[in-house]
Amino acid sequence: MLLRIYQILLYLVQPLLWLRLLLRSRKSPAYRRRWGERYGFCHGKVAAGGIMLHSVSVGETVAAIPIVKALQHRYPKLPITITTMTPTGSERVLAVFGKEVHHVYLPYDLPCSVNRFLNHVNPKLVIIMETELWPNLIHALYRRKIPLVIANARLSERSAARYKKIGGLIRGVLQHITLIAAQHQEDGQRFIELGLKQSQLAITGSLKCDFSVTPELAAQAATLRRQWAAYRPVWIAGSTHEGEESIILEAHHRLMEHHRDLLLILVPRHPERFHTAQELTKRAGFSYTLRSSGQPPATHAQVVIGDTMGELMLLYGVADLAFVGGSLVEKGGQNPLEAAAHTIPLLMGPHTFNFKHICATLESAEGLITVVDATSLVEKITDLLGDENTRLYHGFHAVTVLRKNQGALQRLLRLLEPYLPDRIH
Repeated sequence: MLLRIYQILLYLVQPLLWLRLLLRSRKSPAYRRRWGERYGFCHGKVAAGGIMLHSVSVGETVAAIPIVKALQHRYPKLPITITTMTPTGSERVLAVFGKEVHHVYLPYDLPCSVNRFLNHVNPKLVIIMETELWPNLIHALYRRKIPLVIANARLSERSAARYKKIGGLIRGVLQHITLIAAQHQEDGQRFIELGLKQSQLAITGSLKCDFSVTPELAAQAATLRRQWAAYRPVWIAGSTHEGEESIILEAHHRLMEHHRDLLLILVPRHPERFHTAQELTKRAGFSYTLRSSGQPPATHAQVVIGDTMGELMLLYGVADLAFVGGSLVEKGGQNPLEAAAHTIPLLMGPHTFNFKHICATLESAEGLITVVDATSLVEKITDLLGDENTRLYHGFHAVTVLRKNQGALQRLLRLLEPYLPDRIH
């Protein structure tokens, strides 16, 4: 009964979804395109009989990259289809894999759209990154006897509380999932409390820990540092959200009172906000350079705006310390581990529920410093800029936490083996 109500409501809200796409397309025209894929029309764009992996947007796509590459190596004859929901996620898939994989948007969770899509893809295995629980998709996979694994799954207290309000529907959904590979025991326990069976649960750790700075990336970062700020201190504010840039720019003004040659790299989380960040920087009176210009900042430039996609990891490597965004506003924080990999100190605001476990671990290990506003941000950065040993101390403890939490990818790959053909050795 609850599933039927959900389906009716989903059909009724379709005009609102179209309006939302049109509104978002004013800043990002890509939202106006490929609407057919959102209703399962993907003939000629996918190959049947392989692996399907869904990563809703950029963050999940980045975490999925090592999985996809490992699956390509182990099962080279199986086609892989990657689905996303956002244009930025789509762009990341195409930038990393090109024509090595098939790519379309995941259709809206309407029974007709889902079945149309599955008729085209007909996968041997479906992997969904993190926690995208689409009832109609999950029921359709169950009816077709297609295994479904939720990988790198996390479930915050806030999300669990929302799911409990529709407990009857969620229990039915969870029973039709083959396996949930949760990041941490706390995530797994919340799934159990919602109705998942213990036999459907495995704890693998976070895939977002399973990466390192390659020699090539380190060399690129070192080159940029020489070109941009060979003799200047640099700090970066990465993955900032609406409301944070103004705080960051205020802090930068105050920091420059004592560090006149300080350079800020400001990287908004979403590309549709690149122009907004530029306008805020201009209004704040800073001289700035756009990363997309391809030119190094002039000697008098005070800010570099990171208005390109897929370069955050590189830009973290240019800085002496990093603020990680989405945490001074109530967005739950972005991934601090990309910065930690460069052995630099990390600062975040108090709102880190998206990465609660790893942030708590980083903080207890003195690899993460919590700030609450522009004043505390200025105080902590001033301390760090004034003492190289303190920077090295916090940076070392941050990267140590990263290294101690690696291994999730291999654990996940072992769990996937029963649902796939014998691997190529």
